Amino acid sequence: MKRNSQLPNVHLRKDWKRRVRTWFDQPAKAQARRTTRARKAALIAPRPVDGPLRPAVRCPTVRYNMRLRVGRGFTHEEIKAAGLNAKYARTIGIAIDHRRTNKSEESLERNVQRLKAYLAKLIVFPLKAQKAKAAAFPAAHDAASVEEAQAVPQLQGPLFKVTSQKEATEVRAPTAEEKEFSGFRALRKARYNTLNKGTRATMAAKRAEAERN
Repeated sequence: MKRNSQLPNVHLRKDWKRRVRTWFDQPAKAQARRTTRARKAALIAPRPVDGPLRPAVRCPTVRYNMRLRVGRGFTHEEIKAAGLNAKYARTIGIAIDHRRTNKSEESLERNVQRLKAYLAKLIVFPLKAQKAKAAAFPAAHDAASVEEAQAVPQLQGPLFKVTSQKEATEVRAPTAEEKEFSGFRALRKARYNTLNKGTRATMAAKRAEAERN
């Protein structure tokens, strides 16, 4: 050390075990998650692994409303339009959300068609072998026993996957009238007409009164 220099103070005594986090259990955690998924799938078999059927809804706000995603549950209006009731729909793997409402005919029709496509492929099994066949939707098929239910393969992938489809835009050459049109001038003219609407009405009334006199 020379002259008026700062004394060295190197921080080499960090509590490494307390401040540093490691992920050495990552492979074991992945195996545990895989085992849990397999156990859940075996527990609900032969029902789909993805769970109950859920609706296709739009994401909130103007920024994301062009994208479709899976919602929480179908509305009572959609269930009724598909020819079902809420109590029976829950027993055949259809999720219901009593808080959600339909804001457009497009969303209502989309989810009704989704329900009908699900019912067309649905197989309803009785709870017990000695129990009578469950009264199902006409498009569904009932199995005779639990043994047949166990023989049906379980759906492992997503249940009626929701995908956003972009509509094709029609491409054409602009017309001569469209080329001459100026949006700036049109907005300026509309703004000017709106601002002077009252003044023009007053002047027209005065002219009409002067002509009568």
